[in-house]
Amino acid sequence: MDIMLFHSTYGLRPAVRDAADRLRAAGHEVWTPDLFEGRTFETVEEGRAFKDEIGVDELLKRAILAAAPYSERGLVYAGFSLGAAIAQTLALGDEKARGLLLLHGTSDIAENASVDELPVQLHVAEPDAFEPDDWLTAWYLRMGRAGADVEVHRYAGAGHLYTDPGLPDYDKEAAESTWRVALGFLDSL
Repeated sequence: MDIMLFHSTYGLRPAVRDAADRLRAAGHEVWTPDLFEGRTFETVEEGRAFKDEIGVDELLKRAILAAAPYSERGLVYAGFSLGAAIAQTLALGDEKARGLLLLHGTSDIAENASVDELPVQLHVAEPDAFEPDDWLTAWYLRMGRAGADVEVHRYAGAGHLYTDPGLPDYDKEAAESTWRVALGFLDSL
């Protein structure tokens, strides 16, 4: 499978590269575009301030330019938190998308969004201050109305970015469970 994997507001950290290596070891081809052009951050607040400085439109432009050379192959879009939101936006706009793997995040869905049974898998903490239950319920229903085939996996007690061993949110058990399920999902596509 060809996977476009987007980083979180922390930037292209070692955890993203490690995730790409894990996916490659499972036989996938993976690209990890650096939407922050080399900048990484120690706190979510610093990363969000930088994201706001760049602007969502510019980040989406960078993501589209990164994916464009490979989109004819039928990409699986994936991402962490902010990167998941970007991956979702690109997947819903790419008729050749093969799947969508969301780790720790979702995004708004355009009213006219339409996909043909796009396989979607979301992994998120429970609770997650960035992905409240009411939001996730509404997101799930909107994705279904758009035509996506959605699976949601919740991890009780885990922190928001629980798959990143370099952050305080890290939860080894939840992370390993996430990767086990996610690799099965990718193998099914």
